[in-house]
Amino acid sequence: MLSRRQLRIKAIKALYAHLKSDSDNMIASEKNMMNSIDKTYDLYFQMMTLPVELAHYAQQRQELAKQKKLPTYEDLHPNTRFIDNAVIRMIADSDTVNDRMAARKLGWSKYPELIRTLYNQLAATDYFQAYMSASESSFKADAALLATFFENELQDCPMLDDVLEEQSILWSDDLGFVLTLVIRTISNMRQSHADVKMLPEFKSDEDAEFVKTLFEKTLINYNERLEYIEKFTRNWDVERIVFMDNLIMATAITELVSFPSIPVKVTLDEYIDIAKFYSTPGSSTFINGVLDKIVEALTEEGKLKKTGRGLI
Repeated sequence: MLSRRQLRIKAIKALYAHLKSDSDNMIASEKNMMNSIDKTYDLYFQMMTLPVELAHYAQQRQELAKQKKLPTYEDLHPNTRFIDNAVIRMIADSDTVNDRMAARKLGWSKYPELIRTLYNQLAATDYFQAYMSASESSFKADAALLATFFENELQDCPMLDDVLEEQSILWSDDLGFVLTLVIRTISNMRQSHADVKMLPEFKSDEDAEFVKTLFEKTLINYNERLEYIEKFTRNWDVERIVFMDNLIMATAITELVSFPSIPVKVTLDEYIDIAKFYSTPGSSTFINGVLDKIVEALTEEGKLKKTGRGLI
């Protein structure tokens, strides 16, 4: 389930791509934005199936060990706790997961080296050793192992980054967010569930309309937004105001005037935080100051009308 923060970022990236390409096809650019959102949802399913591939690899290793000319007792009687992990089995048997993976042609079959590396990395951890040697097994322990794996092993993994980039350039910035969705999904799984309860792509239909409207209204009114921003940046060196700063502020203005139910503070906080990650080091402070003046002016002009939750 993509958050409003992620949807704002998707809109800004789509606007950036459209404006920098000098495209005049808004419909095509909006379609690309929605495709990017779909791809993030694909990554969520892709990452959910990663433990299934690791367990399959572990099983293959054990089968090969049994076929040694002189197998050891451990080779013939391996510890199958990880292979038998009930959470992994539920994911592997999930119609919801498998249908999406098949429909979108997702999977890990082309990347055996990554699977081998991640399994060895997991097997070497203290928490995996403790899980394998525990006196009792449980669904809760099975889920906890996977949650810890996703928390600790994947955020800074160059090989995984390379593989994901090879599969889709649209996944480059999405991994951290998707990992939180995966951990949340695993934490919500119960042994009594008939299937994995995957989170929806959008929290509601309102979210899909939100990102489309944000993109469309910012693009249609972009030059007007820039002229309005210029009123509050005349004392600044134009060369110091980077393209992304203007784009972030233009999108923020669209949200301020077009979504009466979203509180002003929420909008300001969101775009100031986005600037910290997607613009220059000093951009968030600059944008904060300019947006404060813009909010004051919009209020005086009667253009900032908030209702319901937006009043808070």
